[in-house]
Amino acid sequence: MAIQLYFVFNGNCREAVEYYAKVFKTEEPNIMSFGDAPPNPNHPIPEEAKHLVMHANLEIAGSKVMFSDTWPGTPFTVGNNITVAVVTKDETLIRSSFEGLKEGGKVNMELQETFWSKCYGQVVDKFGIEWQLSLESEEQ
Repeated sequence: MAIQLYFVFNGNCREAVEYYAKVFKTEEPNIMSFGDAPPNPNHPIPEEAKHLVMHANLEIAGSKVMFSDTWPGTPFTVGNNITVAVVTKDETLIRSSFEGLKEGGKVNMELQETFWSKCYGQVVDKFGIEWQLSLESEEQ
């Protein structure tokens, strides 16, 4: 299991990831935009979001750090744009941790299957910490 930092930006994620890759002398970042996601007729991607970063990651000093832009129109507050991501192959741990973290907290995204994880959810705990819980696939 890995605990990872997840940084959220307000439209300038690509610039930030490229900057951090240069500063920390990492490999060239793999950047996926919202427009790269598989089409979903129930949730079409607006034109203004297609170029924004949906996901990117870098390995910095042996730790994986993840990045994305916020969805257009989503409130963004500098200083509150870092979340903790728990990525594990233990689905039971994800489900029990999610249930515990949501007690007295606020669920932003119920646990569900996504195109990148068979079990993924987001919750802000009762202390105001935002968590992302994700089942790691065998390919990762």
